[in-house]
Amino acid sequence: MGVGSWPLWQPSLWLHWLAPPLAMRGGDPYVRALMRTITVSEAPGPRTYNRLYGGGYTPDLRQHPDRCVVIRPGWCSTAAGRYQLLSTTWYEKVQRYHPHPQAAEFAPEFQDQVVYRWLSDSHAWGFDITATLRQGQLTTVLRELSGTWTSLGYGPESNRWTPLLPWIYQHVLREELAQTTQSSSNGNPRRTRPLPK
Repeated sequence: MGVGSWPLWQPSLWLHWLAPPLAMRGGDPYVRALMRTITVSEAPGPRTYNRLYGGGYTPDLRQHPDRCVVIRPGWCSTAAGRYQLLSTTWYEKVQRYHPHPQAAEFAPEFQDQVVYRWLSDSHAWGFDITATLRQGQLTTVLRELSGTWTSLGYGPESNRWTPLLPWIYQHVLREELAQTTQSSSNGNPRRTRPLPK
């Protein structure tokens, strides 16, 4: 057996590298699994919260780095963090979903909380993402979110991970559900509670 085949035999180790657990505590496991799947399509691997568009990293997460990385002559992107949010998108979403919008800190738990609350807001998307995921309709969700995260399979920027996203989602969902069950059985239901509004 070659080294290249180890992820097939150790999917949990591979997925922890590719889609590390969230910094945020709590929340619905289906949405958490979706967030980890978005990570794989947008900023996979270690130091995901510090990732800049194009593969660079920022050491400072006190605020969105707002660094415009050149895509091609005349075009650049400010996408950063685990979810590769443009600076304009980040500051817009901060006003609605950040627990401390005046500070707008870009720390890992805040990146997670803002995206979690955004994905959980059915008015923002025109449909209930959580309910749709619970009905097993991941394809519908990925298609709808591809306008925002263009590498999810239905946008213009598919990458090598795009075809594996449904498989990845199922694996991380099992992990998130197991953690929810384990937390509940230990008398600590924090994983099953929604984040405060």
